[in-house]
Amino acid sequence: MSESTAMNKENFVTCDLLDANPESQVCLPNIEGKSFHSFGAKDKFCGEIVTVKCFEDNSRVKALLNSDGKDNNGEGKVLVVDGGGSMRCALLGDMIAQSAIDNGWAGVIVYGCVRDVDDLAQMDIGVKALGCIPRKSTRRDEGQTDLEISFGDLTLNSGMFVYVDNNGIIASDKPLID
Repeated sequence: MSESTAMNKENFVTCDLLDANPESQVCLPNIEGKSFHSFGAKDKFCGEIVTVKCFEDNSRVKALLNSDGKDNNGEGKVLVVDGGGSMRCALLGDMIAQSAIDNGWAGVIVYGCVRDVDDLAQMDIGVKALGCIPRKSTRRDEGQTDLEISFGDLTLNSGMFVYVDNNGIIASDKPLID
């Protein structure tokens, strides 16, 4: 991208953002033999991070995505879900994704699985996950929000910023674009 073209939320490229901000964190493309795939209709999304840690229980994911997903500037946030990399059940499906859209969220990153992928592919939201499986999670009202989570060489906290495109996932303590 030429230097005369200002990057924004619609035209950013993570490669260019990282070149200009080398201190940013980069998610590894392969985590213990697993890699992130795009499942939503938006391949490119970014926003302020909200973290949730849950293992095979999407109670907190559902509750968060059913709440206001806008930051103080009216931009959509990104829910980053540490599902422990579990491939045994999905932490996000089409109904919860629709709730996220309805509440203004920009996207969801799941260190785990999703389901209803044909529907997700048609939905106006960014979704990155390790894989898909038809089994839904069990809801036990477990999980924690707004705490530090780590996976793929990333260490993330709520209030940080994440940028996702087909090149990968990068994160920063500060916003990298306007």
